[in-house]
Amino acid sequence: MAAYRRVMVKLSGEALKSKEDLFDFGQVRSVAKVIAQMHGMGTQLGIVIGAGNIWRGRQGPAAQMDAVTADQMGMLGTVINCLCVADALRQVGVDAVVQSAVDMNRFAEPYNTMAARRHMEEGRVVLFACGTGNPFFSTDTGVVLRAIEMEVDAIFMAKNIDGVYSADPRKDQTAVLIPDLTYQEALDRGLQVMDTAAFALCAGNRVPMIRVFGLDQPENLLKVLQGNTMGTKVHP
Repeated sequence: MAAYRRVMVKLSGEALKSKEDLFDFGQVRSVAKVIAQMHGMGTQLGIVIGAGNIWRGRQGPAAQMDAVTADQMGMLGTVINCLCVADALRQVGVDAVVQSAVDMNRFAEPYNTMAARRHMEEGRVVLFACGTGNPFFSTDTGVVLRAIEMEVDAIFMAKNIDGVYSADPRKDQTAVLIPDLTYQEALDRGLQVMDTAAFALCAGNRVPMIRVFGLDQPENLLKVLQGNTMGTKVHP
């Protein structure tokens, strides 16, 4: 039984890739099947996908680029990922709609809050592309903004790490998982759950909760929907 009525899911772009390719289509299909199960439990779903498998914003060689251009390339990467996952969802029998914060009518619907809510209420999964539609804001801010507009019960942040740690566990062997945090505690401690602008939106609009957990096993999405306490809960 689902513990949430309406959920916004943030998928890491890196979680969709293989070591060699932009997409691990086996993983994409696995994620789509789990989302279909979540949908089948009656939960209304929105999805935001990062672009890290395609473009890492202003990191690496792109650090020398004009910041606006680099961020626009990242937005386009999210469109590719949304189209890919939407196609995988349709192949497993789930009606999916891509809405874009940047108008590109040949590829996606323009983002519209009321239309997106209506799609969800009518049983469609909505994938939100292009973040906020503006440079200098990450997909973290995009998922929080859409979550507030969609009036969700929770944000699920399915990442390539299994929760929020006291330090980067890939660099610090003493890092420990933190199971429960407030937004203010995360800001005060400088924990890299999401960027500062996203946290400010969460705190200012009292987003009910964010669940942070690993997507190494796509079934984790279903477990958290059913009330499993894995990972980290972040809340007001």
